[in-house]
Amino acid sequence: MTDTPPATLYLPESPALLGIAAWSGTGKTTLLEQLLPALRQRGLRVAVIKHAHHAFDVDTPGKDSHRLREAGATPMLVASRARIALMMETPEREEADLGELIEMVSHHAPDLVLVEGFKAWPLPKLELYREGLGKPALAAHDPWVKAVASQGYSGAPDNVERLDLDDLACLVDWISEWPRRWPTQRVPRDLPGGD
Repeated sequence: MTDTPPATLYLPESPALLGIAAWSGTGKTTLLEQLLPALRQRGLRVAVIKHAHHAFDVDTPGKDSHRLREAGATPMLVASRARIALMMETPEREEADLGELIEMVSHHAPDLVLVEGFKAWPLPKLELYREGLGKPALAAHDPWVKAVASQGYSGAPDNVERLDLDDLACLVDWISEWPRRWPTQRVPRDLPGGD
């Protein structure tokens, strides 16, 4: 199996997409838990696509939906007045298809889609960086990183915005402006030393 993403990804005019890219242990999900209510208060409808690096199941063994899925239903859709869940087995795939996932959430007309965990995919990203993890920063080698949120990291290229990872209000301001900036951000930036 390979985790190699495609060289290109269709970036629609709408909705705006923003990858939240970071190494495991950086606190992506914790930060998103704080950002989402604040972005909603700004009037933004935000969808999230989250990548999982392992087999996962949102269904409960023994429940009707699980039994029907195990019997071969694909997809299996469960609905109530409170929520809808769509489950589909994809054993023939080596990796999730981000383009397909974006299309699925786009039908619900969000203003912004935050994509968490597809850090190698070709889409604009906000990198969360903690030097203490001992991992390299992505911005130096990923032309899709538009900004780095860190605790004082100064190694980001000059053409990458720098944000304070501990300043939630600043991050909310930056992300809430992203849908307005989206039309000009759908291309990679120049890498340092490039032609």
